[in-house]
Amino acid sequence: MARKTIEIEVDEHGAFNGSELKAQGVLSYDQPLLATATARSAITYIDGEAGILRYRGYPIEQVAEQMHFLQVAALLHDGELQKDDALRDAVFGAEVDRDRIAAVVQSFPEGSHPMAILIAGFAALGASHPEAKDVKNGEMRKQFFPIVLAETLELGAQAIARHAGVKSGQADGDTYARRFVRACGGAVDTSRGDEALDVFGKALDVLFVLHADHELNAGTNAMRAIGSAETDMYSSLCGAAAALYGPLHGGANEAVLRMLTEIGSLDNVADYIERVKKHEVLLYGFGHRVYKNYDPRATVIKGVVDEVLAVAGENPLLAIAQELERIALEDEYFVSRKLYPNVDFYSGIAYRAIGFEPAAFTVLFAVARTVGWLCHYDELMSGDFKITRPAQVYIGSGARDLP
Repeated sequence: MARKTIEIEVDEHGAFNGSELKAQGVLSYDQPLLATATARSAITYIDGEAGILRYRGYPIEQVAEQMHFLQVAALLHDGELQKDDALRDAVFGAEVDRDRIAAVVQSFPEGSHPMAILIAGFAALGASHPEAKDVKNGEMRKQFFPIVLAETLELGAQAIARHAGVKSGQADGDTYARRFVRACGGAVDTSRGDEALDVFGKALDVLFVLHADHELNAGTNAMRAIGSAETDMYSSLCGAAAALYGPLHGGANEAVLRMLTEIGSLDNVADYIERVKKHEVLLYGFGHRVYKNYDPRATVIKGVVDEVLAVAGENPLLAIAQELERIALEDEYFVSRKLYPNVDFYSGIAYRAIGFEPAAFTVLFAVARTVGWLCHYDELMSGDFKITRPAQVYIGSGARDLP
């Protein structure tokens, strides 16, 4: 094909209107959407080269240190810091049909993966809220924000308990995370006393904050794409959660724990690193599609892990993780490829130390990310949009007749 030059206007954000290219007979092939923006958003800012993450302009390090999860949820949803805990009161006071949720959860066999239960639960909840179909109603979306967060707490906790084959508990506590731990019932060992629960609840709250939103990842993109068909928020949550379920997305921290378990001891770390270089095995928890520097969330989580292990006891997997990190930060193979630890590397260790089984990790991620999904859904519905319909580059056969 002959080359041709096209002039196109770029706006102040460094973006151009891709439809103008199409109008001139040119398409940009970008399957993973690495260089294709599908939203203009004011929620989260990321500078991957510099290792920066900000919620509504506030650095994630400050947010994680000074705010609890529902304060962050209010910030992400409303755009500004709130002076009171109105959202917390609304979430804790929301009417949740626990019996309906339990009926869905109990319909799954014991041991079922809790993410499968979560996805089905979102669909069931949507069926019980037909008013959510009025997707352009901003007041309805505002009213449902705390309701969905309350339902997600109950649904996620019951799903984790069902997988573990134990009874769920009663949500109780002064923070969303502490209530979640309680609601998981026997799936989390609460026999270590209130002091341990205070530490675990605080740690989980920080982890929830770090996972609340992360720009247009696969799950959030799915939420927006499904919502662009004017699909209700619950059905859109099903699709977002399904995307998160994948091992290349939310399931990565579970894969990290499996990798550390497979390595087994410090004596095997060097050999595993060599196998990674030979492309025989994967190094989970390192590198990121966005960050080409140290993931700022990983820095925060390292401190959380130390606090949790001080109560839960030393975890031999942590020593393996630290040795992997040391080598990766010094070895030219990893440094040249900018393979720094990401949020998944230490979060799995923290979750496990709190007492969660690996299968629960992605549910914990989804419970937190529901905030971001709902915020992006609201942002989408608040503006003008068209149904998502990507173009394709056809590479099949030309026209031909049947014999």
